[in-house]
Amino acid sequence: MTEAMGNWPRTIPGAAKAAAEQWPDVPGLIVGDRTWTFAELWADARSSASAMLASGVSHGDRIAIWAPNTREWILAALGAQAVGATIVPMNTRFKGHEAADILRRASVKLLFAPADFLNQDYATLIAGEDLPDLAETIHLDRDFDAFVARGKGADDPAVDAAFAQVGPDDICDIIFTSGTTGRPKGALTAHCQATQIFGDWAVRVDLRPGDRYLIVNPFFHTFGYKAGWSACLVRGATIVPMATFDVGAMVRQIEENRITFIPGPPTIYQSLLQELAGDKPRDFSSLRVAVTGAAPVPPVLVERMRAELGMSNIVNGYGMTECGCIAMTRQGDDAETIANTCGYPLPGTEVRCVDENGQDMPTGEAGELWVRGQGVMRGYLDDPAATAEAIDADGWLHTGDIGTIDAKGYLKITDRKKDMFICGGFNVYPAEIEAILAKHPAIAQAAVIGIADERMGELGKAFVVLRAGAEAPSEADLIVWSRENMANYKVPRTFAILPELPRNAAGKVLKTDLR
Repeated sequence: MTEAMGNWPRTIPGAAKAAAEQWPDVPGLIVGDRTWTFAELWADARSSASAMLASGVSHGDRIAIWAPNTREWILAALGAQAVGATIVPMNTRFKGHEAADILRRASVKLLFAPADFLNQDYATLIAGEDLPDLAETIHLDRDFDAFVARGKGADDPAVDAAFAQVGPDDICDIIFTSGTTGRPKGALTAHCQATQIFGDWAVRVDLRPGDRYLIVNPFFHTFGYKAGWSACLVRGATIVPMATFDVGAMVRQIEENRITFIPGPPTIYQSLLQELAGDKPRDFSSLRVAVTGAAPVPPVLVERMRAELGMSNIVNGYGMTECGCIAMTRQGDDAETIANTCGYPLPGTEVRCVDENGQDMPTGEAGELWVRGQGVMRGYLDDPAATAEAIDADGWLHTGDIGTIDAKGYLKITDRKKDMFICGGFNVYPAEIEAILAKHPAIAQAAVIGIADERMGELGKAFVVLRAGAEAPSEADLIVWSRENMANYKVPRTFAILPELPRNAAGKVLKTDLR
């Protein structure tokens, strides 16, 4: 199963430049009824870079982008990176204090944010916050052209001089973790890591020159940014961004722009299948590749995507902010493999499954996954203690994910290490219990934590959200149902019904709040 690592451009703006040279007249970006070739995209990125220099941005500075998926997002990022600055992508669901915390800690110099996204001027959210390093906020949707006009255009020789100083080991971005267990930490990634990992990722998932890639995943996330538009630059695929997810808009994009490549959770593909079953004829014949994950993928859905949507290549995978992509299934894997594993490690990536003492677990037995390779972050921003805790002296990233490695080397994630608790000597993995509880006819969502118990060590407590219109079951009924559907040591001893589960800006359940 050995695969060779690819030979890719060594920086992200270097990939944009190479794409302009290799595919100058190929559509590089489509937004609405406008198309830009790769040559035009790189020229626009250079104009943005000139404006960055005119605005005082230089090598090592940080600029933040707090906005939905747009052309201007890409140009702000490439313009900053082309002069050696680091980008700080920010979640569009952040509240003002969350955004301000990151802007402060990253010493951000310029912020690019919309004047109007979902009826919100983002600049007003941070008004009054103490941000000593922030020189200016540029409204990305209203004033970006005026910002670009500050510079001397695409032919500015100062851009060449600055770009020549950008090296593969320069930090290309600081992406902050979701912060489900505490304050978000900023993961530092170098240019050569991003292009190497996601060039190899693109080969694994079969992203080809000439593909039309509908990027639904947000650019503030690794999936929408590195496995999204920057992978398109590396491979010569056309970037087609969506600012917000909308089924109708997605259908139009597929039919009008002949989309071949779509990422996203299973719900996206279920929506497309529903469209096919509707009264209006749909032409999805261009679709070839689906990259899914973030939720269980039933084998029957994989088969339907192949048979009804005509998607010949469906892949599932595993990644994290601290290491980009770690593993992906392979082209031709069967539906059971795609549904029940998250794939095989990418080239140059080592994965171990270990016990609490760091000893390797037998094949198929659960333990913590450790990862080593070119994708592992350079560390956490200004946090050497957290960095040392995450990456050991031998370079292994301790992921905190509990999983297994089968005889073929494929990974399966079963839970988060920090969520596991021990009941009567048995390891209990909340994610497994949550998946079972979700099958209860009255339960829409569930979150399980361990609470201290003098006799058993810890016992499970389940917080559940009911399905719309469902009659609330009694705690006794839920316990009886659970005993019929899972081993006794896994059965939550107490249940609490909530109107909704507490979540952070990335949508992850905040179990710290539940505790």
